[in-house]
Amino acid sequence: QVQLVESGGGLVQPGGSLRLSCAASGRISFSVYTMNWYRQAPGKQRELVAAVTPGDTTSYADSVKGRFTISRDTANKRVYLQMNSLKPDDTATYYCNSHHTLLGGTWGQGTQVTVSS
Repeated sequence: QVQLVESGGGLVQPGGSLRLSCAASGRISFSVYTMNWYRQAPGKQRELVAAVTPGDTTSYADSVKGRFTISRDTANKRVYLQMNSLKPDDTATYYCNSHHTLLGGTWGQGTQVTVSS
């Protein structure tokens, strides 16, 4: 059974930084999955924030481009989201997700990020 566990969320002031981590465990061929970070704010739909493919191609939502960086450590089955210049609008629960067109995917439980002074 595959599990994704996020960590690194918390309370940060506007302009601050946080680094989210997602650790995968279980029977997963981590290297073949696209790994994604989503977020969901209260009353809003879940949105894709950043993605990294098995070939390390990255993509970002327009709202976070230039501020967030996604990376993966395939050997250790981890994916990271470095978040800089945080804004109150970044406040949300952040979810790690694995995706493969044929194999499906898994969601983590989420980690809360609150940006407030």
